[in-house]
Amino acid sequence: MRVAILAPVAWRTPPRHYGPWEQVASNIAEGLVRSGVDVTLFATGDSITAGKLLAICDTGYEEDRSQDAKVLECLHISNLMERAAEFDIIHNNFDFLPLTYSGLIKTPVITTIHGFSSPKIIPVYKKYNSIGHYVSISNSDRSPELDYIATVYNGLNIKDFEFNDKPDDYLLYFGRIHPDKGTAEAIEIAKKSKRKLLIAGIIQDENYFNEKIKPRLNQQIEYIGPAGPERRNDLLGKAFALLHPINFNEPFGMSVAEAMLCGTPVIAFNKGAMPELIKHEQTGFLVDNVNEAAEAVDCLKNIKRQDCYNWAVSQFSSDKMVSDYLELYEQILSL
Repeated sequence: MRVAILAPVAWRTPPRHYGPWEQVASNIAEGLVRSGVDVTLFATGDSITAGKLLAICDTGYEEDRSQDAKVLECLHISNLMERAAEFDIIHNNFDFLPLTYSGLIKTPVITTIHGFSSPKIIPVYKKYNSIGHYVSISNSDRSPELDYIATVYNGLNIKDFEFNDKPDDYLLYFGRIHPDKGTAEAIEIAKKSKRKLLIAGIIQDENYFNEKIKPRLNQQIEYIGPAGPERRNDLLGKAFALLHPINFNEPFGMSVAEAMLCGTPVIAFNKGAMPELIKHEQTGFLVDNVNEAAEAVDCLKNIKRQDCYNWAVSQFSSDKMVSDYLELYEQILSL
C-alpha cells in the first residue's frame, strides 16, 4: 500500500515545541512505516521521517515569518495533488483546503478533522461529504452536518514517555498561553490549593500574557517557557497533576493524554472531549470551575498513577491509532 500523509506546513513535522496537527501526522506516518507501509510524508523540508519526504519549503511559515502562509499552503497541497496517481490513498491532516482537489483526482482522500477553526469552513466539508471519508478525533467534536466513517483518537508513541510513580508536589500547566486554554484559571487553582505551579508553553496571546499572567508570576507561580519533547517527559512525569482548565470545547487535548502516559492525573474543566479522555475519579477529575478544581487537588491522593498510565496506553497509543487507520484505509480501498 502506498500512502501519502499530508501534514501542515506551519511547523516542522514532528514539531520542536507546539504543533499538535504536525505531531499527529508524524505519529501516523512513523507508525505506518513501522507496519511496513510505503509512506511519503508531505511536510516542511526540515521534517524528520523514516519514510520518504517531499517538501516545497525548508521551514514552516510560523518559524520563518518572511514566508507567506497562503502561498506555501497552495504550493504544498498542489505538490501532493499533482502526484496523486502515485498513491493508493491520501491521508489529509491539513484541514479543508485539500478537499477542493479531491473531486479532480482518482485517489481516495481520507481526512482527519483536527477541529473546526470556525463554522464558516463547514460548507467546504459539506460539499465533499459523499467522497470525503471524514474521521473525527473525538465523538464530541462532530458536526451534525457531516458524515463520518469513524472516530480515531490521537495516538502517542508510548516509548516517548516514562511512567513516574514518585512525583514532586508541583502542579503543571502545559500548553499555549491563551485565554481558551485557561492559563489564568490554572494560576487561581494553584493559589487556592496553595501549590507551586509551573507554566510551560508558547505565548500565543501576548496581551493576555502581559495582563493576566506576567504580573502574577513569583516563586509560587513560575513561567518556564516552551517545553519541547526533551523537557516534556520530565515535566509531566514529575508533576503532581496537570491542570487543564479549558474555556472552549477542545476537540482532543494532547497534553492530557501525554500526562496520563507518565502516570500523572489531570484536573480539567468538563468541556469538549475531556469526558472521553479522563475517567472521572480514576485518572483525574472533571470539574466545572476553579473552586471545584482546587478541591480536587486535595483528592488526588485517591488516584493511582498506574491506573492513569494503563488507561492512556489502552486508548491513546500510536499503535492503536495506526491500526485503526489501517482498517479504515482497507475499508475505503474496498469500496
